[in-house]
Amino acid sequence: MDLIPKPDQVASAASNVAHMVLYGGLADLRPMPRTLIDDGSLREVYHYRPHKTVRETGDPVLLVTPLAAPSSCYDLRRDCSLVEHLVQEGRPTYLVEYGRISFKNRNLGIEHWVDEVVPESVKAVSEHAGGRPVHLVGWSLGGIFAALVAADRQDLPIASLTILGSPFDVGKVPMVAPLRPILRLTDGGLVTQLYRALGGAPAPLVKRAFKLSSGTKIVTKPLAILQNLDDTEWLAQIEAVDRFTDDMLAYPGRSFGQLYHRLLKKNQLLGGRVEVGDRDIDLAAIRQPVLVFAGNTDGIAPIAAVQAGLGLLSGASEVRFEIVPGGHLGMLTGRAARGSTWVVLDEWLAQWSGAVSPRTPAARKRARKPVATARSTEPRPAVAPDRSAIGSNPERRFASASSRNLTRKP
Repeated sequence: MDLIPKPDQVASAASNVAHMVLYGGLADLRPMPRTLIDDGSLREVYHYRPHKTVRETGDPVLLVTPLAAPSSCYDLRRDCSLVEHLVQEGRPTYLVEYGRISFKNRNLGIEHWVDEVVPESVKAVSEHAGGRPVHLVGWSLGGIFAALVAADRQDLPIASLTILGSPFDVGKVPMVAPLRPILRLTDGGLVTQLYRALGGAPAPLVKRAFKLSSGTKIVTKPLAILQNLDDTEWLAQIEAVDRFTDDMLAYPGRSFGQLYHRLLKKNQLLGGRVEVGDRDIDLAAIRQPVLVFAGNTDGIAPIAAVQAGLGLLSGASEVRFEIVPGGHLGMLTGRAARGSTWVVLDEWLAQWSGAVSPRTPAARKRARKPVATARSTEPRPAVAPDRSAIGSNPERRFASASSRNLTRKP
């Protein structure tokens, strides 16, 4: 709103306040309809039901959630839901989530997700989709899990890999960088004893840490709400993000310890090899094409922290790197994502849909042919791609267009 609000702004603000008071909010938080197709220990695999006027076509997409984050990261609210977008595009869409983490799960390490949860989910999705290869899409720690699985399990039917906001160099994360010299000089005994006693990182602590990653927003949020009281879309997005944050989950004790010691203290991802169970997994072993996104205002996974992973993907058949508008969650499911991140992801899935094997030149040639997608016969609002927003950070080292085949082999 203007400093001196116009009459229409006052009317809109009054309407929004009344709607929030009477109905409890402005956001349409209904989850997209889905069906459970497979489950196991801390593993639930869902298939999102196709839109009634759209026929599913192409290879399936499996959305991999991070530890401690609710699956609503992919289905934040109607009109700002990556799941809704993929379903409306006719893409067979699946998701794996892990349920509530409790004290009894304290002995589970990250190998549980890398050895069992994600691989079994890929198999279940491929089988449910008629034996088709699966496009893995992972946000934050979900992207790291997906990358480790793709590197470790060449036998799995993985068509492509998409990584969104995953920090490969934690030394480039502003919140972490000042602490790493101290961590290297100590054994982290206090932290170790704490997470062992608690059985992990409790949900309230995870929720608080996520909020602190946007500390300035915590301070300025009340004023921002007043300034945008006439903007229904903005208020609905804030409401949906608050719901997402309130639903944060706990980390299992052993998994938290591994992430703390291996990724935070030792920064193993930057070296390209991560200790998982009784072996090291080398990211250079990934053979599938890889799409990597960084958000231009992401404080949890800044551009430099994400970009550090590009050189580790030397074995991938193609690597595409894109800088898009938004913070850590916003780059995935913010209002700007509809015209930037989702546009690039659509292009990527169309390019690689139908690939039998990404390891051969013939398969790569076939994968480049876009697959026709059945469209809804019902008119729905179209979001025009904002090409100027893609690769919009002025401090990026590579322009979006020139970085698409950054490490592609000849």
